[in-house]
Amino acid sequence: MQFKDYYEILGVEPSAGEAEIKTAYRRLARKFHPDVSKEAGAEEKFKAVNEAYEALRDPQKRAAYDQLRSRGYRPGDEVQPQAGGYAHGAPEGFDFDEIFAGGGAGGGFSDFFEEMFGRRRHGAGQQRGPQPRGDTRAKLAVPLEAVYRGESVRIGVNGKTLDVRVPKGVRPGQVIRLGGQGAHGDLLLEIEYAAHPQFEVDGRNVIHVLAVAPWEAALGATVSVPTLGGPVELRIPADSEAGRKLRLRGRGLPGGASGANGDQIVELEVLAPRAHDDAQREAYRKMQEAFGGDWRRA
Repeated sequence: MQFKDYYEILGVEPSAGEAEIKTAYRRLARKFHPDVSKEAGAEEKFKAVNEAYEALRDPQKRAAYDQLRSRGYRPGDEVQPQAGGYAHGAPEGFDFDEIFAGGGAGGGFSDFFEEMFGRRRHGAGQQRGPQPRGDTRAKLAVPLEAVYRGESVRIGVNGKTLDVRVPKGVRPGQVIRLGGQGAHGDLLLEIEYAAHPQFEVDGRNVIHVLAVAPWEAALGATVSVPTLGGPVELRIPADSEAGRKLRLRGRGLPGGASGANGDQIVELEVLAPRAHDDAQREAYRKMQEAFGGDWRRA
């Protein structure tokens, strides 16, 4: 398998903090998203960005990756598989396998990622709690769309392909039991949410950062906003500033039997588009004259 430099893919230094990594991920995921990008190879770049973020957003995965990277590997270098996986050297280790559902934002990871994080087996003394009949535990990273709709996801485990029904509104930490699908008993799948290029989750609420032009924020506008249930029209009030939060009620994750649906929180990010010609640069010069040099104090 070939080594991948996840820091290089996200365009950040190895010393980057969690916030910087998340910001880089958002920017690149938005840039290469197949639904909006016209760039050649955008889909492959989009997958690479998702994979890099999935590896670096988790402290234990990142520690395991950094340990391997410290050996001097460069992108494209051949890395020999290591018995038992690479992640056991990370702080506190991993105590069960991880499975990523195909077809979602987090699916389609490379052999390098799978060898690093997706093919580990229990070592001596690493099982979590009692394991009756030799049950196998695994984490299942589920796309948010599957959680929202309550649909099945396809996974590969123990050389078999399984369709797993995801209960609508399932919460992280809940367990799905598949009878007889483990190595020597049942397969217990602990739910976690896969990283998503457009949404973050806060309880039942879903957070989306929406890029708007300066004139849309200043004058107000009606724009199309993605939600887990499909795009909706959102009115941006005039005189909005960067960081303003607008609420789409009931557009978050389903509450199920435990309560009401969450909301979608739309956080405005005011971005100035690049000037491509003299007319657009002249428009920026007029803005500069209108606002003056001390606009930051306004």
